[in-house]
Amino acid sequence: MQAIIKQTPEFGGLLLADVPMPTMGASDVLVKIRKTAICGTDIHIYTWDTWAQKTIKTPQIIGHEFVGEVIDIGELVTGIKVGDIVSGEGHLVCGVCRHCITGKQHLCRQTTGIGVNIDGVFSEYISIPASNAWVCDPSISEDVLSVCDPLGNAVHTALSFNLVGEDVLITGAGPIGLMSVPIARRAGARHIVVTDINPKRLEMAKELGATATVDVTKEKIADVMKAIGLKEGFDIGLEMSGSPHAFGDMVDAMANGGKMAILGILPNETKVDWNKVIFRSLFIKGIYGREMYDTWYRMTAMLQSGLDKEVAKVITHNYNFKDFQAAFEMMHSGESGKVILNWN
Repeated sequence: MQAIIKQTPEFGGLLLADVPMPTMGASDVLVKIRKTAICGTDIHIYTWDTWAQKTIKTPQIIGHEFVGEVIDIGELVTGIKVGDIVSGEGHLVCGVCRHCITGKQHLCRQTTGIGVNIDGVFSEYISIPASNAWVCDPSISEDVLSVCDPLGNAVHTALSFNLVGEDVLITGAGPIGLMSVPIARRAGARHIVVTDINPKRLEMAKELGATATVDVTKEKIADVMKAIGLKEGFDIGLEMSGSPHAFGDMVDAMANGGKMAILGILPNETKVDWNKVIFRSLFIKGIYGREMYDTWYRMTAMLQSGLDKEVAKVITHNYNFKDFQAAFEMMHSGESGKVILNWN
């Protein structure tokens, strides 16, 4: 089969190569990939930054966002049948640790990432544990189903706190930040303010229901707060950018007792004014991946109730998988939302 791989540390970029078909165990399902989506993690591998150099063992198939059709199942698999359309949870867990056996698999310390620690989904076929396959509603667009992984990140982050009647600040209008806007709106938020430095993505945020947007190169969050009548600060903060400046801006803009969910990966040198955090009684929650599998149920219900039409607006480009170089360059440019690779 054909797959997109990081061949060697010395080889620049990625390569479309012929690789062996995956093997399938008794508890696995074999999936024919239909669509995949490019993630920021894939861009890190594509540019071969410091994180990628430390993490990726070559040669490796990359990618973890997908939708496909089940074409074979292992002898021990139940609840999934050939012909089902599935997406998949990209984190493989041990199943036997304290967190796994108490229903908190997302906290497993032995987590393995598809497309990061093991071969991924940017290929014509993949074999995954049946427990990681999520049977999808076929009435939902396959473009949307291919981005369930990052949408799940947005759902997990946005629904970490009760949003009913609350004022929400989202720092970072990347694809996950954008997806968080309609989720927060549907969850009952009063005001939703989105910050970024990319005018195109800020315009997308407005189209998705943001009360106001802030181009931080030209405007101040405080001025927008005043314009919408916000006196004491934001109740909820969703940090999606991974920017130390954005994190600092969020801390400054929070109301006393405000709650912050942090999904963006901040660099180690990020400075935190702990006096503000402590004396203003702020609550900070780190977010990694999705809650398995509560997030998937919530996400599916929201998609079935109309969120799919809003998520579709975040998907801006489709490419044939053989044109992956152009697709990665588009994603890397910052001038896109989600970028899809078609494998049909």
